[in-house]
Formats: sequence, structure tokens, C-alpha cells
Amino acid sequence: QVQLVESGGGLVQAGGSLRLSCAASGDTFSWYHTGWFRQAPGKEREFVAFISRTGGFTNYADSVKGRFTISRDNAKNTVYLLANSLEPEDTAVYYCARSSKFGSQAVRDYDCWGQGTQVTVSS
Repeated sequence: QVQLVESGGGLVQAGGSLRLSCAASGDTFSWYHTGWFRQAPGKEREFVAFISRTGGFTNYADSVKGRFTISRDNAKNTVYLLANSLEPEDTAVYYCARSSKFGSQAVRDYDCWGQGTQVTVSS
């Protein structure tokens, strides 16, 4: 089964940028769509961004639309999330996961979650 590892998080000032990476091991990663989710302390895990298996379709949560960009490189088994104009409200652990359901924004439709990478945005 595919294993996902997130990286690229860190501490940034408001208005800064980070590029998160989701690297997969195994040979089935490109068979699935991929999503980024985030979870802040005391809150439910929430959808951030979706990218289709081939990268031809993406969608975003309203809270990050216009600021975040999701992309993928199937040759490298990696999905990226470029987070620009970061705000304190973006502070969370960011996770990637796979799905067989096109366009899904629901946690229940994803599996093979990574361990997460911490993003902290200061005022």
C-alpha cells in the first residue's frame, strides 16, 4: 500500500509563503486523486485542496482560493501545495491523502494519510 510523507512546513510571518510536499512510496500513487487537508488544535480536519489523478482538475476551499496552488508530478510520485499570502488562520497540521472519488472534499473519502507537517503563521 502507498505511504505518504508530508514535508515543507515551518514558521512564517503573515504574508509569507511555504511550499508543502507530499511524497509517495509504492507504485499505485498515480492511480488515485489526492487532497490536502489541515487540522488545527481542537478543530475538525478540514478540506484545503484537491487535484485529480492526472492533474487536470483542481479545486480549493473558499478560505484558501486565490492564495494556495495544488500541483502534482506523477513521475516523482509527489503532490505539492504552494501556500502564498499566509494568514494566522492557516496555522494547522497539513495532511495529504488519496481518494478514488473525483472531486471529493470529504475526509471520509480519503485514505493512506501521511503523518502531517506543521504550518505556523505569526501575526
